[in-house]
Amino acid sequence: MHRKRWITGLVVLPFLIYLIYAGGVAFASMIAVAAVLALWEYFRIASNSQDDNFRKIVTPIGYLTAILMVAASYKFSAEMIIVVLGANIIISGLVFLFFFNSTPQMIESFRIQIQGVAYIPLSLSILVLIRNGSDGISWIFFLLIIIFAGDISAFYFGTYFGRHKLSPSVSPGKTVEGSIGGFIANIAVGAVFKFLLFPHVSWGYCFFFFILIGVAGQVGDLFESALKRMSGVKDSGIILPGHGGILDRIDALLFATPVMYFFIIFAQSAR
Repeated sequence: MHRKRWITGLVVLPFLIYLIYAGGVAFASMIAVAAVLALWEYFRIASNSQDDNFRKIVTPIGYLTAILMVAASYKFSAEMIIVVLGANIIISGLVFLFFFNSTPQMIESFRIQIQGVAYIPLSLSILVLIRNGSDGISWIFFLLIIIFAGDISAFYFGTYFGRHKLSPSVSPGKTVEGSIGGFIANIAVGAVFKFLLFPHVSWGYCFFFFILIGVAGQVGDLFESALKRMSGVKDSGIILPGHGGILDRIDALLFATPVMYFFIIFAQSAR
């Protein structure tokens, strides 16, 4: 498993680095594909094999919404992302009323679709906003490195030193020691980037945000684990050998990205 994780990472990494540097349509297209694939995995986990006609309609609407949200972010319009998100709620609500037949599956499918669109493409769209903004390449690399460093550190700290369960009802394999190891990596990597990228921001605020990003990442990881546990699923998919699915790989990123976006706004205002 460890070998598969590293091989997959080393194969994917050059393409990821290239697309981040390329930016523009190439980066936005990668984000759109990731959003649709992760949303498909989420629907597969959360829908629990429901087969109502309403779900068959609102699920494709969710995919289209994900693509439109990324397109809106590509035009550097945070406002349009919210407009698209709101339009999805309205349109899905109208479809819900059209198919309304008092069955429990309908309202559950409506909840799953709305939650999924807010959970996945919303955060991924913010990545495009960050990339297209000032010093976008540096900020994207900073976010990915701090999250991946925390994830890898938590995995290996937990594997070799883990003794106390962090949240056994959600993810029996995660430990307090692993969580602490992740925070150490978050702060260490963050401190390096603080020195290189934003020396004008005080160390106190930076450490606060590094810890906040680490907390958000670990909460995102546990949140996806809870979704899978409720549905009896081990991995969200099989597209990434050794890692599982797209959602398994970006679960921490989905929660950490909005935090990073606020940090960028703060750091830029402090100049």
